[in-house]
Amino acid sequence: MAEPTSICHKCNELIEERIITALGKTWHPDHFACKDCELPIAEATFNIQNGEPVCSNCFVKNYSGTCFGCKQPILERTIKAMEQSWHEECFLCNGPCKKPLAGTSFYERDGHPYCRVDYEQLFAARCAGCEQPITQNAIVALNAKWHRDCFKCKKCDAPITSSSFAVEENKPLCRACSG
Repeated sequence: MAEPTSICHKCNELIEERIITALGKTWHPDHFACKDCELPIAEATFNIQNGEPVCSNCFVKNYSGTCFGCKQPILERTIKAMEQSWHEECFLCNGPCKKPLAGTSFYERDGHPYCRVDYEQLFAARCAGCEQPITQNAIVALNAKWHRDCFKCKKCDAPITSSSFAVEENKPLCRACSG
């Protein structure tokens, strides 16, 4: 029984000895070469561009993006965010938590990504009553912003719901306590 014949993808000649099979094609070992630098690919791993093999050096130089976070080539999964490319492990909250942000929603400020919690702690307006971040609707009064639940009488803690109230030491007083 005759052995099957293999034709080299590059030179179209019969391969009689050692054979390389890759990308659904067969090659002479010396002809399995990078499509860019044309040097034989000896490593066990290689990259593919337009269906042709590319050595690791040419792939880094010619095809990989550079991570905006660490400035190193991206050879695996790329995160595209804020018009930049990132390694998955480099796309982190720029706030104190440094949590990974891949696959989650995030906030941007000055070209940096933030998780919701850190963004609110660092940049949200603060309530004049409790000094915590205001993330929902605010009441604006006495030259400050307030959570709805924090805008209450300085003396009795009753919520102030009307637009008429008194002021003592720049804090609201309900009608009953101001009389």
